[in-house]
Amino acid sequence: MFHLNVLIVDDEPNIRKTLTVFMESRGHQVKAVSCSRDALAEAELQVFDLAFVDVRLGAENGLDLVESLLAANPWTKVVVITAYASIDTAVDAMKRGAVDYIPKPFTPDQLELVTERLAAVCTMEQRIVSLQEDLNRSNPEENLTSRYPSMQRAIALARQVADSDAVILLRGASGTGKNLFARSIHNWSRRSEKPFTVISCPSLRDDLLERELFGYAKGSFPEAARDNPGKVALCEGGTLFLDEIGTLPLAIQPKLLRFIQDREYERIGEQETRKADVRIIAATNSELETAVREGRFREDLFYRLNGIQIELPPLAGRADDVQQLAGTMLKFFAAQNHKTLDGFADNAMLALRSYLWPGNIRELRNVIERAVILTKTGLVSEDQLPANIFIKAPPVRLGDPLPLDVIEETHIRRILASSKSLQEAADLLGIDQATLWRKRKQYKI
Repeated sequence: MFHLNVLIVDDEPNIRKTLTVFMESRGHQVKAVSCSRDALAEAELQVFDLAFVDVRLGAENGLDLVESLLAANPWTKVVVITAYASIDTAVDAMKRGAVDYIPKPFTPDQLELVTERLAAVCTMEQRIVSLQEDLNRSNPEENLTSRYPSMQRAIALARQVADSDAVILLRGASGTGKNLFARSIHNWSRRSEKPFTVISCPSLRDDLLERELFGYAKGSFPEAARDNPGKVALCEGGTLFLDEIGTLPLAIQPKLLRFIQDREYERIGEQETRKADVRIIAATNSELETAVREGRFREDLFYRLNGIQIELPPLAGRADDVQQLAGTMLKFFAAQNHKTLDGFADNAMLALRSYLWPGNIRELRNVIERAVILTKTGLVSEDQLPANIFIKAPPVRLGDPLPLDVIEETHIRRILASSKSLQEAADLLGIDQATLWRKRKQYKI
């Protein structure tokens, strides 16, 4: 049986004692208090699965406490108890978020029925969380380590700011691992035991994105058959990752700005202002500065998001990182496909290290998964790698009828592919790292 953490709020000592004895005899942990103030104080200290709340707490209205408890923890199941039972009171309790209503005097059988049902609900919710964790583990666990200075700086900054509540903006080309960085920052933070939720901004149209983010009330639009709390509420205490924030519609940007600044928002179809303690991490592969100049992105939102910026370098020129990532991915996909593989043949690894990976880590992942599926021996050979891995840039010679920028790009790509670090590549090219960074940005290397 699922053991519940139970809060009892009743101003009658005999009721508190009766409920406490009953719950503890079933193996549940109980905290019993007599007033709203003490109940809210306890709710700040721990999360309760179930709360029994009396409608009349002396001069206080217990129904007001229902909303406050749910604001502290939306997952708490609140059961209202009262000696003054009426249909109106029951309806009001349900409107405020209670899941059940028991009139006094209640019997042990009534308590047993309610408790068993709600324990089953809590068990189901725990299973859903566990399934979500299993889904999160459906990707290889790429370790955030590197021998290259640009990546080392990004990792060090991410670890340094992880335990703060600061908004973080992850910038980098598509496939550079922004989702992995965001999840790692969450796992390194004090919020690690709370939810980590991802919203992909380009994947939903404007109205659906706002509904997904802030939620909506039943009846607020034709399809709203029931209340939806929204990802912000479900992420209480945790981290919300907004992927590709540059595509966020202008109509939603003021609402997100307000939430980041004040932690306040309203669900669609409601006037009630809600609060949520949620850490925001955003990511983009676009130039937000350009979007601001063109009027596609609010300047105030950009500056609010850009407090701590972490630039993720591309995979090009990081041959050792490619080898390490490829090894991790090989083990993962081999286990997933029930295969025993010893590694890569020398010619296959040379091809992986030499390729420039325009699709970055995402492209590498797809290549390794394909290779594992196709491999029939103990080693992945070059035969299991896609043909484009072996396509070399055409030879460029001085005097060829080519634009100067083509010659420059080809030379920079070759130097990056053969260098152990960006500093080494910059030294070979005779330029500083800042100039090399601009050149890589110009040629999308």
